[in-house]
Amino acid sequence: MTDAASLPDLAPLRAWFASYCESFRSPDADLQRNFDLKELHTRNVCAAALLIAQGGDGRRQMLAEVAALCHDLGRFPQFRDFRTFKDSESLNHAHLSAQILQQSDLLDFLPKHERDSVLFAVRLHNAFEVPAGLAPQTEELLRVLRDADKLDIWRIFMEYFHAPAGERASGAGLGFPDLPACSPDVLAAVGAQKMVQLSTMKSLNDFKLLQLSWVYDINFPGTLRLIRERGVLEQLAATLPREEEVLEVVARVREYLERRLDGCPM
Repeated sequence: MTDAASLPDLAPLRAWFASYCESFRSPDADLQRNFDLKELHTRNVCAAALLIAQGGDGRRQMLAEVAALCHDLGRFPQFRDFRTFKDSESLNHAHLSAQILQQSDLLDFLPKHERDSVLFAVRLHNAFEVPAGLAPQTEELLRVLRDADKLDIWRIFMEYFHAPAGERASGAGLGFPDLPACSPDVLAAVGAQKMVQLSTMKSLNDFKLLQLSWVYDINFPGTLRLIRERGVLEQLAATLPREEEVLEVVARVREYLERRLDGCPM
């Protein structure tokens, strides 16, 4: 275990992040709701990353917090300039986050190999899948960050769905129409234990199914336990149509989760 005294103090980085968020403060209520959404999301992803990384080396936890704190820096200029969090209609927010880091000296307190790991994790955290060929430390950090990010996006989405329309952060639903049906191809993909591509979405219900499919992309047992403890599947399922094919798909995802938790082979 790493001696806590030998770990860098992250207080300056946390203070910089608070100042960064403050620099986007706006009198426009909709803008500010979305900025607040991303500030709280970042802080929650930091907490989740520390939970997922706990029990390991102290530097592993430290790097998990650094990556989490920096992963969505690009979301702030993205929403300011484009009024959307949909990357396909604006820019790749993860690439912009990494660019902001590269153009600053924020990570200079880390050795180069750790800086590189953080930059890769930030740049790739929104990729459809983890690419092959990454250094082991980088790959693990990326997997921690992806798990932590999903945990809090589920919370954001449930709060968005239950909030009165006038209190919602407009960017959270990505602009998908609230139609009554689910697309058959999306239902089929989730039922086949496949991750769903954002580009195939036609409605808010499809987006809910996509988020169900994220369970197939979870990396760590601790994350799976948090999904069960927080009732993520039950909360998402409660917002979907009570139709037989939808209930069957939800049951398949729940089965998968329980098998993973029991350590059964997939």
